[in-house]
Amino acid sequence: MLENWVVVPTCLPLVVRRCHTCASERFRTTGKFRVNANHKLIDAWLLALCTGCGDTTKLTVWERMNVRSVRPELLDRMHDNDPGLAAELLQDPVVRRRNRIALDWKGAWRLDTGGADHLDREVIDVCVRFAAPIPVRPVRLIAEGCGLSRAEVERLIGEGKIVAAVRLSGKLSGDFTFTLKR
Repeated sequence: MLENWVVVPTCLPLVVRRCHTCASERFRTTGKFRVNANHKLIDAWLLALCTGCGDTTKLTVWERMNVRSVRPELLDRMHDNDPGLAAELLQDPVVRRRNRIALDWKGAWRLDTGGADHLDREVIDVCVRFAAPIPVRPVRLIAEGCGLSRAEVERLIGEGKIVAAVRLSGKLSGDFTFTLKR
């Protein structure tokens, strides 16, 4: 029987960017937006607070964009400070590249395994899905989901008792499946 595990975000990730005031490297996004219109042009920013000094920085979403090219429902979500929109924009590679930022997902996700009834079986087939593109090491997910240490998981991979179609070293942010044979 195929087990389904889901990697779910629990909060917005930290933004990795150097603070100009205190040289800290982490910002906490508030999920709030600032929108400024000047005649037919509109600018929009996502606001973030430095974790060290509390200074505010603006992450550019739009810059000098024509107002008519913006969908009204998207503008409404910005005016309502929709945290779901903030999460979407933080994961957008164009926004991250434009602002020269990276995301720190440490402590901002959890693994839902659906219970511990699979731990006593001899062979476990697991499909791991990602609710958001969160880069996580598969070894960590397998260790957490099966109640093993990471060293034990590495040993099982080396012995061929954990097999997958993807490389289990490094980080993944996309769905994958694996089989554990005890």
